[in-house]
Amino acid sequence: MVSFPNAKINLGLYITAKRPDGYHNIESCFYPVGWTDVLEIIRAETLQFTSSGLPIPAEWQTNLCLKAYRALQPDFNLPAVHIHLHKNIPIGAGLGGGSADGAFTVKLLNDLFELNLSVAQMEDYVRPLGSDCAFFIGNQPLYCYEKGDRFADIEVDLKNYSVVLVNPTIHVSTAEAYGGIIPAIPEVPLRDILAKPVSEWKHWLRNDFEKTIFSKYPDIARIKGQLYEAGALYASMSGSGATVF
Repeated sequence: MVSFPNAKINLGLYITAKRPDGYHNIESCFYPVGWTDVLEIIRAETLQFTSSGLPIPAEWQTNLCLKAYRALQPDFNLPAVHIHLHKNIPIGAGLGGGSADGAFTVKLLNDLFELNLSVAQMEDYVRPLGSDCAFFIGNQPLYCYEKGDRFADIEVDLKNYSVVLVNPTIHVSTAEAYGGIIPAIPEVPLRDILAKPVSEWKHWLRNDFEKTIFSKYPDIARIKGQLYEAGALYASMSGSGATVF
């Protein structure tokens, strides 16, 4: 079976508090976009993971696709499978590509072995894998809070707009992005901002990571400026960078 794990962008990203567990609470709208990897899972004699496309720097045993399989395997006595991932979404790009791969692995295994898991059950299986993973189970625009793994519905629709993503091939680590953050509650609630016309977002909607990342990587800031010069109604860095949309 084959599926196409897609990327997401952040419409606004506010770091609101440092948590006792070492993570941060955030406030954001995650919005799915059409940049995809390709994921195939078939039955096999032994558990295997292979990849093609963009190189994946970590050891294959630690890949989120395998972690997702191992999260389900004990509860359902899953047989061995061969997982192949063709990587198109850049790594460390603020697009949630790895999280999508893990989440789509659970969805694909659910279909392949007819596990009959609900959306909520699949979300619970992938939450321990990464803060963005649970979003990709439902894979629709959502208001996201706490670690980014708790959701509420939100009315945001960009289907009538063109969304352009620019990745400068700069890898920004999550730790680096959080290094300059001072958590704070936004003065205007995110929901109120996103209810405004898209043409007004540039006056209100921000990504808290931009201040730190732009100072370290001015090329990323230049891309945002170039998008506005080209006529964008709104431009922002996604996640902790470095992709700008």
